Amino acid sequence: MTGEAPQSLLAFDFGTRRIGVATGNRFSQSAEPLKSIAVEGEARFLAIERLIKEWQPDALVVGLPVHPDGAEHAMTMRARRFGRQLHGRFRLNVYEVDERYTSVEAESRGARDVDSTAAALILEQYFREHQ
Repeated sequence: MTGEAPQSLLAFDFGTRRIGVATGNRFSQSAEPLKSIAVEGEARFLAIERLIKEWQPDALVVGLPVHPDGAEHAMTMRARRFGRQLHGRFRLNVYEVDERYTSVEAESRGARDVDSTAAALILEQYFREHQ
């Protein structure tokens, strides 16, 4: 993205059964878990559309799952496709962030909603990478 960095963002921890969602802003450099979306197909994008209308982010962040050594796998490609779909539907810039170990960290923190907490960790990683 050229120009000014996005100020408010929604982040997604992509999964085939659930997608965790978090919100955050550049000013506080922090993220807050929102919810997990556990519907498929068009209903998934309608749920995301409601969140985008409610939170009005400047951009979106999608976590990319990779192997511990950084190698990509089938879920990496699915997460990238999800990011392209978000961009195509909502016309917002989509940033990709390495999401290695975010779900493990969310579980170790005792998160009630591991997926949305992982999305918050993904967004915090984005803030660290884009200061």
